Amino acid sequence: MSFTVAIVGRPNVGKSTLFNRLVGKKLALVDDTPGVTRDRRPGDAKLIDLKFTIIDTAGLEEAGPDTLEGRMRAQTEAAIDDADLTLFVVDAKSGLTPLDKTFGELLRRSGKPVVLVANKSEARGSDAGFYDAYTLGLGEPVPISAEHGQGMIDLRDAIVEALGEERAFPEDDDEAETDIDVRDSDFSDEDESEPEYDETKPLRVAIIGRPNAGKSTLINRFLGEDRLLTGPEAGITRDSISVEWDWRGRTIKMFDTAGMRRKARVQEKLEKLSVADSLRSIRFAETVVIVFDATIPFEKQDLQLVDLVLREGRAAVLAFNKWDLVEDTQAVLADLREKTERLLPQARGLRAVPISGQTGYGLDKLMQNIIDTDRVWNKRISTARLNRWLDSVQTQHPPPAVSGRRLKLKYMTQVKSRPPAFMVSCTRPDALPESYVRYLINGLRTDFDIPGVPIRMHFKAGENPFEGRKKKR
Repeated sequence: MSFTVAIVGRPNVGKSTLFNRLVGKKLALVDDTPGVTRDRRPGDAKLIDLKFTIIDTAGLEEAGPDTLEGRMRAQTEAAIDDADLTLFVVDAKSGLTPLDKTFGELLRRSGKPVVLVANKSEARGSDAGFYDAYTLGLGEPVPISAEHGQGMIDLRDAIVEALGEERAFPEDDDEAETDIDVRDSDFSDEDESEPEYDETKPLRVAIIGRPNAGKSTLINRFLGEDRLLTGPEAGITRDSISVEWDWRGRTIKMFDTAGMRRKARVQEKLEKLSVADSLRSIRFAETVVIVFDATIPFEKQDLQLVDLVLREGRAAVLAFNKWDLVEDTQAVLADLREKTERLLPQARGLRAVPISGQTGYGLDKLMQNIIDTDRVWNKRISTARLNRWLDSVQTQHPPPAVSGRRLKLKYMTQVKSRPPAFMVSCTRPDALPESYVRYLINGLRTDFDIPGVPIRMHFKAGENPFEGRKKKR
């Protein structure tokens, strides 16, 4: 991308709507409630012939540094510092407020190029607010409608004029590959062209958990900076924010998600949107880290989140956060391991790591477990080995007879990885007991070292070569 643009303004003036318009997809959550956006969200924008990085920010508010609003403002100011140009959005429909004038003065002092954007200019009675925007002293406002896409050509011309032709259109601007995003990915799990694990391939990791489990703090510790908004309040994160960093030479794309409460407690529209965004992150990710609060682990919601991840077919790693608050660590660790095996039998061998996002304890071990789990998730086993194993397990424990007729498993092959899925050709697949299916899955885990990831097993009847032929008399 050639340059970076930050969108700023007071709450509820349409910053996220403009962000979605520029990136061409609904990445940021949009609602009539003021203050929906809290974290900085970057995206790849295209405006006519301009290509640049756009940053959506929280609404600017006057508040103390220790308050949530104050921390949100600090994130916005950091985005302004990182950007080459700022789009200052005002609401032409409702007119200017004292907050607009205060932050207009702040942007003038920053010394960076500013484009004044009068949003909602299509509304009846917006002319007064548009002309009032001249009093901010930031030049001529650009009338647009982010909702309907009006005024985008004028906005493009204003950006080019503010930056200059050379900065807006650098000669050596190579076309960069657009990052895949959570909400429009048609990513397919089926990838059988790489039987060997690729150590250099970028890895997508989603961090999920209940509210206030410490997900954002954990990611900030990985990055070594306060990239995401954190605090003692539960439910701070709303959007699923992606960040990239390198761990031992490998690119990690990590998604911070909103805390997910029990479905019965989610009543507000905004929280429903946040949870839906988190679910999209799970489906897009390859490995999902479920963050438990080590002081109150294994709540019912924790178990349901793990079950959700496994049903989606993703590799799962458990992280017991806030380990610095645990006193008798050895006794608690033994208890957690016992409960993990007992309460989560659907994926035996789930990796569980005690960590502290506050102090950084256990983070390298967590990352190594994420890599190891992803390796298992991508595992492929040859058909010859599987069929030798199938003959062996049938010899040790033959399938039961149903209605006086013995079942026979004839052939087995792995049809896909990510997660490992197997097809077994057998007689009367509908009659095979569930207990014997579990026996086969547990045997696969043990004999081929496939712990902690979901295993899919499908059964089909072999074709009868004589079916459809008339019997000769």
